[in-house]
Amino acid sequence: MPPQAAFATHSSSPPAAAALPAQDFQIQAFEGAPLGAEVLGLDLGRPLSAADFQRLHRAHLDHHVLVFREQRITPAQQVEFSRRWGALQIHVLRQFQLGGQPEILRISNIRDAAGQPIGLGDAGHYWHSDLSYKEQPSLGSMLHAQELPAEGGDTLFANQHLAWETLPKALRAQIDGLRAEHSYLARYEELRARNPWRPRLTQAQIDEVRPVVQPVVRTHPETGRKALFVSEHFTTRIVGLPETESRALLDELFAHSVKPEFVYRHRWQPHDLVFWDNRSLLHLAAGCPDHLRRLLYRTTIEGDQPH
Repeated sequence: MPPQAAFATHSSSPPAAAALPAQDFQIQAFEGAPLGAEVLGLDLGRPLSAADFQRLHRAHLDHHVLVFREQRITPAQQVEFSRRWGALQIHVLRQFQLGGQPEILRISNIRDAAGQPIGLGDAGHYWHSDLSYKEQPSLGSMLHAQELPAEGGDTLFANQHLAWETLPKALRAQIDGLRAEHSYLARYEELRARNPWRPRLTQAQIDEVRPVVQPVVRTHPETGRKALFVSEHFTTRIVGLPETESRALLDELFAHSVKPEFVYRHRWQPHDLVFWDNRSLLHLAAGCPDHLRRLLYRTTIEGDQPH
């Protein structure tokens, strides 16, 4: 793990949190993995003290993925915990919101009685960082397991700090300072053609996800560490380069960014809640057989404008 870095203190803890008793829980890094830790013994259904929250905040910066085991919490409690980290972002596919809880996006391959999908069944088909196509992309996302398949359904995370730090020196010098376009629509129609889950977007939805330009290498706003910030799902081109040169450079970065030595594979357990840092990581859904039900609830926390 990297050395302890300075980090901003969150001010989102409710005033009463300072007086709450601490919970007895452990944070254990995953042995031999390039990122990730599990949180054992913490009940997110109970009020969280300011000290416990700061401990989690520190661990999230150090490990990039926190896996909270055995979280038997309600959707409202997931939203409440998510809001401790910042304002929440509402996904453009509002038809997959959880009823009564619009902050939650249903990730699911389940169909209702009429045969319609209840959630986004192919979320994470390509490596990406959530909402990198927004001017203020996501700080992080939380995914809470509701129903898990008997096989498959893993989620992979790739450490983009390590991806940056292991690039050849000449390539780092070449890309530092470059900017790239990110678009939600980049592969949308390709995904619609592959599966039945994605609806046709309305013009209003298209207008909501206009392409944005982000730095190819971003600096984490809390730790100061640099990370690659491109993905095969949303990054379409490098600004200012000819198309062939842009495509060749992006393909090289895409391949490097997800090398096995940067990747942690999460094998879901019942009631896991997984919280990852979209400023540090890419992630990918490994998929599961279509006939096995899978349902998870996602909340997404707004971050800052990358620099």
